[in-house]
Amino acid sequence: MEAVHIVTGTAVPLDRSDVDTDQIIPAEWLKRVERTGFGKGLFSTWRDDRDFVLNDERFAHATILVAGTNFGTGSSREHAVWALMDYGFRAVVAPRFSDIFRNNCTKNGLVPVIVEEGIEAELIAAIQADPSIELTIDVERSTLEAPAIGLSVEFPLDDSVRHRFLEGLDDIGITMGLADQIDDYESHRPSWMPVSAA
Repeated sequence: MEAVHIVTGTAVPLDRSDVDTDQIIPAEWLKRVERTGFGKGLFSTWRDDRDFVLNDERFAHATILVAGTNFGTGSSREHAVWALMDYGFRAVVAPRFSDIFRNNCTKNGLVPVIVEEGIEAELIAAIQADPSIELTIDVERSTLEAPAIGLSVEFPLDDSVRHRFLEGLDDIGITMGLADQIDDYESHRPSWMPVSAA
């Protein structure tokens, strides 16, 4: 996982609430065995509609998704996060996320930014009016800013999650950071305990 300190970029205004993981990445895309290539399937059912926001060229290079409340509900598929990241998103802003989806975001390097109800609507309206508006998400300070509309808000981020983002640590990386403690434990472990076959 790459370290994430600041995400700055334009955004896609997804004016929908209760978006579930099957809508983010439909089940037929789950047969892939690698983490890449899921961006093509992102919101694929909705993308059949020419008027869907991802089909709008004005938002083609956006790196932030702003959505309605309750984003990422439904099944626990990690593929939803992979699809968003493979498409090019580095952060998602919404008033509420499914706990499992939010956890999957933090373990893969996608920043979930929780804002108060109404902030997302303000952002969506502003972005729809001017797609060039830039947002800045500062992980260390836990802030979201949109200077063009005078918006600056804080968002909640646990210290452990902040550390994970700033250091670029996935679960394996966190475990490897404890290698000395693990080795010390193994070297002092009672002889009657089982040993690995390796």
